Amino acid sequence: MQKCNAHCLPALPYSLNALEPVICAEIMELHHQKHHATYVANLNAAEDNLKAAIEKCDLNAIISLQPALKFNGGGHLNHSIFWSNLSPNGGTPSEELMRAICSSFGCLDDMRNKMMAMTNAIQGSGWGWLGVNPETKKLHLATCANQDPLQATTGLIPLFGIDVWEHAYYLQYKNARAEYTKRIFEIINWDDVNRRFCSVH
Repeated sequence: MQKCNAHCLPALPYSLNALEPVICAEIMELHHQKHHATYVANLNAAEDNLKAAIEKCDLNAIISLQPALKFNGGGHLNHSIFWSNLSPNGGTPSEELMRAICSSFGCLDDMRNKMMAMTNAIQGSGWGWLGVNPETKKLHLATCANQDPLQATTGLIPLFGIDVWEHAYYLQYKNARAEYTKRIFEIINWDDVNRRFCSVH
């Protein structure tokens, strides 16, 4: 049977050391080339197995593959957004996005503080997100456990995410998750967040 291999590890849009001192090159290399690459490989394998199970009409196998598809597919989706969300030169929120932030949270600082608090409070591994409701166009904050993707889990379109799996920060920040989530706001690629917000309008 021919393999799907539909998913590929996206190249980073910057060098491994470009986000220093906020995120060191060693973390970036391990996070991108080991962890994300593993999600991609496992997702492709799960999809190949799913195709075979569908061809055989093996309902038990189809059902048993769903956790692997969700976990590895979510890992691939989340990290693909994450790399684009970060930049050493990320611009500023657009006027339209800033109005939406102020409407939903009061001001940018309040949004940042609320997002940090929610993300820091995640038990175990997961993601903190700024997302937009595609129907109301309102901004919302949400958290997702493990690699659960925001849109499939909540219906919100992801704009900006913070990965708080330990592999994203532990080599540099140890158990100081709050320091990591605070500093990551220094390297937000607002140009990317603006584009994502604009695409929903």
